[in-house]
Amino acid sequence: MPLSQRGGPSMAGETHVLVVDDDAGVRQMIVDYLGDNDIRATALPDGREVDRVMADELIDLLILDLKLPGEDGMHIARRLRDHSNLPIIMLTGRRDEADRVMGLELGADDYLTKPFSPRELLARIRALLRRARAQQSVADGLARLRAYRFAGWVLNVRLRRLTSPAGAEVALTNNEFNLLAAFLAAPQRVLSREQLLDMSRLHNDEVYDRAIDVQVGRLRKKLEPDGDAFILTERGAGYRFTAEVETVR
Repeated sequence: MPLSQRGGPSMAGETHVLVVDDDAGVRQMIVDYLGDNDIRATALPDGREVDRVMADELIDLLILDLKLPGEDGMHIARRLRDHSNLPIIMLTGRRDEADRVMGLELGADDYLTKPFSPRELLARIRALLRRARAQQSVADGLARLRAYRFAGWVLNVRLRRLTSPAGAEVALTNNEFNLLAAFLAAPQRVLSREQLLDMSRLHNDEVYDRAIDVQVGRLRKKLEPDGDAFILTERGAGYRFTAEVETVR
């Protein structure tokens, strides 16, 4: 049976976390600690009930053990990622970097190695939920418009297509599109690396600790072949998109 913190239905605005781990002690520790910090938690010993719980409940975040009896955590993460952007924190008892990287590549948003501090887990949960809200805000904004225009460039949001002033289509990776859309949604504003990570859904972890800088560099090469400086570095603060931006609805 699922172990649910304080039982009962989730109240409006209440954060609900699903914990899947075959270690009863770990499950109880997480449920108790999150409950003490006003987060409802439902815990399962394996993946057999995950689909049912997610169909019956509003789940805001999944904490998923890598090694589970039956369907393992990586398979569950891959399957969920096919149809959901639910934030996922992967847990493992192994310190093998290959497992960590594989978990992230299969769709996990963060990774913790056992034993871990419940305080650190709570901090990571809150950070991922903030990021999810920021991403949803950008997604809601994109859903209400057709395109952005700036300095002769056009970013067609619905087709995810960037066209240069000369009319040439410029190929963008998914990360580059998300990053450019984040800049165009907030022109002339200084955006920190953390804000850009939140808005563009790039992994913020030790493996990719310079993810924003790398993506900004790649985006600059595509936008600024003639020396135009659209993305300025604000030392110690982040980046600012300098062009005037027009939205097409």
